[in-house]
Amino acid sequence: MYRFFVQPQVDQQQKQVFGYELLLRKESQGRWIVPEKFTELPLDKQGQLLETLAHQLSTKATNQVLALNLNREQAEDRLMLGTIIYLKKRLNPAALTIELTENPTLDEIQKYSLFFHQYGIKLSIDDVGTGSNTFDNIHHLLPFVDQIKFAMQNLRMHGQAGLIPQAVSFWHKIADRYQLEFILEGIEDGNDLLMAKKSGINLHQGYYYGKPQLITATTDSKDGH
Repeated sequence: MYRFFVQPQVDQQQKQVFGYELLLRKESQGRWIVPEKFTELPLDKQGQLLETLAHQLSTKATNQVLALNLNREQAEDRLMLGTIIYLKKRLNPAALTIELTENPTLDEIQKYSLFFHQYGIKLSIDDVGTGSNTFDNIHHLLPFVDQIKFAMQNLRMHGQAGLIPQAVSFWHKIADRYQLEFILEGIEDGNDLLMAKKSGINLHQGYYYGKPQLITATTDSKDGH
């Protein structure tokens, strides 16, 4: 059995949840685990799960954002574009953002931008500054996307927490330069919140606002902290 767990994305300035990142989980021996491969569940089946979840979250009534991750293998699926566009039509007027977890080629991002933007679907590059998503690798892609996300937890996991302030400042400036939304992930406590506020970063995600959770019934949006 597969389900999407959701983690709220908060506009700290407006003090409200504006969207949810969707994180695919698989039930195994009574526990929910991260699938070994996200392609275990075909993209059209994920779309069906997402549509059910949208009804549970009442996103259609509130126009909130649902953010769906797409890895390299999924992005290369020849049916991907049609599957995502068809999904967006069923979700209207809820908003949909596609978070690319691995940097695409220039030709790919141009194609995604052309088709997705026609249907009001936003494009995001996830985990900037991590793995292959370095500035040198993605700067030529930035004119075609709407958002970048920086995950502080990635540096923490590698024992590089001391690099966080400099990295956050760098990517926040890049977002300003390219006129992109900037979501800061990994906000875990009041110190992280204070740093984000001092940096003028308003779009947040992290355990401070809530861990990924399974939604099993209709849920009203809650205000952020």
